[in-house]
Amino acid sequence: MSTIAAVEHLLRATAKAEARHFWFRGFRAFVTPLIHSALAGRTNPLLLDCGCGTGANVEILSAYGRAFGFDLSATGLHLGREAGRTRLARASVVAAPFPSARFDLVTSFDVLYALDDEPERAAIAEMFRLLKPGGYTIVNVAAMNILRGDHSVLGHEVRRFSRGELRAHLEAGGFEIVRLTYTNASIFLPLAVVRTIQRGRGLRGETEAADSDIRVPPEPINAVMSAVMQVEAAWIRRFDAPFGSSLLCLARKPGSQPG
Repeated sequence: MSTIAAVEHLLRATAKAEARHFWFRGFRAFVTPLIHSALAGRTNPLLLDCGCGTGANVEILSAYGRAFGFDLSATGLHLGREAGRTRLARASVVAAPFPSARFDLVTSFDVLYALDDEPERAAIAEMFRLLKPGGYTIVNVAAMNILRGDHSVLGHEVRRFSRGELRAHLEAGGFEIVRLTYTNASIFLPLAVVRTIQRGRGLRGETEAADSDIRVPPEPINAVMSAVMQVEAAWIRRFDAPFGSSLLCLARKPGSQPG
């Protein structure tokens, strides 16, 4: 399967799962407080999701202001528009088709870890360019190399970040770190066991991994795991987790917020 076909297969599998799967429910619970914090005191904010996939997160951002998204995948955008999401454009994260210093909040969810060094630096530079002085970015990436597994094939991971690596990469791009924490700590141990087994038997191809790794669990299990993630999200509002399968960062572009 080609890289483009694999990404499209992943997007289709994700589109089926993102409304119900406990991981996506947890992700939304982790991210929402950071959105509130970033937009506190702002009137009619503009928001942008870089590498938006199907645009599901653009829909979430739209509850807080006028939100836009862009992605390079025609399949992802098509699925998003089928779901009624219209403020989506086709473009690369290294060359966003929007004016500089325009947005109050720019997000990058599970994109940077799939980029080589040079395009990753370019993507961070674009996010910095797009933000107003005093604006914020929220970044989510895969974390901890010990958790590399079948899902790594799906996401075309170039790296899984440590806390220090993500901090260094964003600070090199000009950002000031406001909050940086691991997430999904509550499922770390079973995930570490499963992914160790996956590495031992050899990682699956994209199609097999997408069909198994993103499938919504049976409802009783999914409901219990959703509740576990909600409890963790409540804890993370006050404390930073020392480990987890993802890293979530709120960072700020230096400067004063425009009046």
